[in-house]
Amino acid sequence: MVMPLWDHSPFKWPTPPYVMWTIIVVNFLVFFIQASGGAAEMEAVDRLAGLVPSALTGGGAMAGALPAPLTLITSMFLHANVMHVFGNMLFLFVFGDDIEEAIGHFRFLVFYLACGLGAALFFVLSDPGSHANLIGASGAVAGVISAYLLYRPCAKVYCLLDIIPLRLRAYWIIGFWAIWQVIEVVSHQDRDGVAYWAHIGGLVTGAVLFVLMRPAGVALLQCMDDDTVEAARTS
Repeated sequence: MVMPLWDHSPFKWPTPPYVMWTIIVVNFLVFFIQASGGAAEMEAVDRLAGLVPSALTGGGAMAGALPAPLTLITSMFLHANVMHVFGNMLFLFVFGDDIEEAIGHFRFLVFYLACGLGAALFFVLSDPGSHANLIGASGAVAGVISAYLLYRPCAKVYCLLDIIPLRLRAYWIIGFWAIWQVIEVVSHQDRDGVAYWAHIGGLVTGAVLFVLMRPAGVALLQCMDDDTVEAARTS
């Protein structure tokens, strides 16, 4: 498994990516508050605020749950365990600041939430009658990395391949991950408990929205040298 670590320092902005940092803090805060009550509390919150396709397509909430349309939002701030939330937030940390810088703070917030919604709807459409409970930010984060691929595909990202440190172009890391989601959908149909359809939905939603939402002057498929990008960011 390839785990990205960083592409450049997100602290060297003229304006910090405070929306990205807020999202990261909120996700960790929700997880640790939820986990502090123990396994039973975590399961209860997941039932309360997770997205269940059959509840949404049936037009109402399940017993003891939030209204089904509201869970399209609440589900993306819940996580099953510490590695689940850490992995999602690590991807957001590596790739999110560039997208927030490119499209602006408010647009980034709208973009992130819309990617999460798109991912959730793909998951629902993949099996409208399912009773599976969707939780996690991975769909929204998938939209962010999809935008990154369209924006800075040639950026060099420090990562770990198992325990081997590497520096790879973004298109290798993101491209491999995207292809893997398709392979898993075809081979497992989500039987391993991972919401691959939500990941694919996030990727598609993020690509479409970044093309539509990017401000004038933000070009696609920029292959600038990393030193040039860093100099522009710190100037």
